[in-house]
Amino acid sequence: MRLFTSHNVLKDTLVLVLAGGRGERLYPLTRDRTKGAVPFGGSYRLIDFTLSNCLNTGLSRIAVLLQYKFASLERHLRLGWGSLLGEWLHIMPPQQRVTEDWYQGTADAVYQNIYTLRQEQPTHVLILSSDHLYRMNYEPMLEHHVSSGADLTIGCTEVPLSEAGQFGVVEMSASEQICAFVEKPKIAPKLSGKTDRVLVSMGIYAFKTETLIDILEADARCLEGCHDFGRDIIPRMVAGEFCVLAHDVYEHEGLDEFYWRDIGNVDAYWAASMELLDDNPLFPLDNPDWPVHTYQRSLLPARIGQSKGETRISQSLLCGGVSITDATVHRSILSPSVKVGRGAKISESVLMDGVEIGPNARIHRAVIDKNVRIPLGHRIELKRGVVYESPCGVLAMPKNACLSDGELLNPNWAKSSRMRGEELCLPLGLPYTKRISPQRD
Repeated sequence: MRLFTSHNVLKDTLVLVLAGGRGERLYPLTRDRTKGAVPFGGSYRLIDFTLSNCLNTGLSRIAVLLQYKFASLERHLRLGWGSLLGEWLHIMPPQQRVTEDWYQGTADAVYQNIYTLRQEQPTHVLILSSDHLYRMNYEPMLEHHVSSGADLTIGCTEVPLSEAGQFGVVEMSASEQICAFVEKPKIAPKLSGKTDRVLVSMGIYAFKTETLIDILEADARCLEGCHDFGRDIIPRMVAGEFCVLAHDVYEHEGLDEFYWRDIGNVDAYWAASMELLDDNPLFPLDNPDWPVHTYQRSLLPARIGQSKGETRISQSLLCGGVSITDATVHRSILSPSVKVGRGAKISESVLMDGVEIGPNARIHRAVIDKNVRIPLGHRIELKRGVVYESPCGVLAMPKNACLSDGELLNPNWAKSSRMRGEELCLPLGLPYTKRISPQRD
């Protein structure tokens, strides 16, 4: 069902992209950067998918709200998106206009930029996250929001009941009015006629600007709460005298399935990366009708060398500047300027920019951040100390991590320290060059 309005809803909408989160659950990939700046799919950053949705929809008035460790994200936006959006792209670090505090939550981040809302005077505000992976035209949702006269419209999608505890769960009436909203519930209301599915918020909010300003000012006066949309603002609006609607993308877009992933932790990051490598991926990157824009450096084409051995590459993505010689690469993503030495074997892994894999090294089920060098014969699946293991067994190495041949472990040592915020320790007496502990970023 497509609704039409009497005015240009896109022109009257200001987009706010929340890109200032700490990203603690995505550590160590967020040790040196904010979540939106995390590389994905070889050539992209996570924020590129949200911004591409905006550009392809026709939304051009965009403000990106930054906070923690935003240097690399700011540079990426300036170099890659400045030429696409020009003066309509506003890159906004914390300005402390209304308080001396850093952003306390998602709602507080918008409240501290309330000056921009009043200065720009949009009729509607579309609030988006920078770390979700999906492809969506926002215009039908905005038209639905305007035509219905809603104070707030929330973009929603279906997920399995088993995953309900990870999201804000929505319960709506036959008129699409939201009658209950619970953030990460232990027991979630099931969808009518679908006992194994629930409706959840995608973190996409369309507000009437006047309503948004009023509710943010009221929330700022409240001494309790997290000043967060999911935990505070939405439940308060649902319980009050506001019109809060759900925009179910399945129902309104006429879809049998809708691809949406919350890249909230290392396991989700790795799983979404591996989905790109399927023969018929659910989320293809090469859709000509909905291109994903990003900043592209000038690099040489990927080079596959061969001398005495044999190079085998299957179900993988290779970016510019990649160099592979007599190696095996299976179901992996090799980002720009990755180098793989003779005899190396890489499988089910993501190697970010500038990673160098030494001859005869073995990399399996790993995410290796930028500029890491894996020595000759190293088996990353047996390495601890500068490697963090996710709950599902994905190994992650932070940017610029130092390794040496002396750090190889006894293959019989099988116990591992999980990523729980504590320091990861090496066995007694084992030499190492650098120990990395999780930091609050």
